[in-house]
Amino acid sequence: MAVIAVFNQKGGVGKTTTVLNLAAALALFEREPLVLDLDPQGHVSLALGVRALASEASLAAFYRAHRPLGTLLRRMPNGVRLIPAHPDLSKVDALLGSTPGVAGRLRQGLRESGLDTGVVLIDCAPALGVLSLNALFAADRVLVPVTADFLTLQGLSRLDIALKVLEPALGRSVERRVVLTRYDEARPQCREALARLRQRYGAAVCETCIPDDAALAESPAHGQDIFAHAGDSRGAYAYQRLATELMDKGFLR
Repeated sequence: MAVIAVFNQKGGVGKTTTVLNLAAALALFEREPLVLDLDPQGHVSLALGVRALASEASLAAFYRAHRPLGTLLRRMPNGVRLIPAHPDLSKVDALLGSTPGVAGRLRQGLRESGLDTGVVLIDCAPALGVLSLNALFAADRVLVPVTADFLTLQGLSRLDIALKVLEPALGRSVERRVVLTRYDEARPQCREALARLRQRYGAAVCETCIPDDAALAESPAHGQDIFAHAGDSRGAYAYQRLATELMDKGFLR
């Protein structure tokens, strides 16, 4: 079992792109990944081709109506299993924020449903609220996508602080990996950012960098992952390498 929260408090860092295409790569390796779309924007659900979804068929129903997670599961054509999002997830903070034990609800739901086997990838909202806390409490590890800009790197420092604050409540340290996205070897800013990350985080920085590939931005509009949309692209090759790296190093164990 590996439950991985894909999280960064800053948006626009390739979080959803990473969930979409890492899951698709794992499906190619016959790992049958499960994606939980815990972002009210529902972008990974849209990118997997889910449209006009009722709230009752989404993760919102798990939180608001205690629907078992297994009843919300969808099997997608690319081999990925999905529990989709709905905009009603944005109401969870207001409705359940003061409920005792709410941070552990997703972890409990995964265990009760038997879905905490295999690889589970959680696409988190870019904010540290009830939904993201649920993801972090349920997760074994955290994968943090970052880009090379100054604000994103500063956001990574804030995420470090937040995780350290949470660790006593979790009762364990949170293993994490950092993956640099939208990487362009020709740009000094990207090379410098990678060097700084490796100096600070060492082996926690993925060897694989995700390139700044237009095909990665185009594929969600077609309801496809990068392998279905442009299987011979640099982006497809990079996400296949990332999946292999994370499996080989035990991060997805």
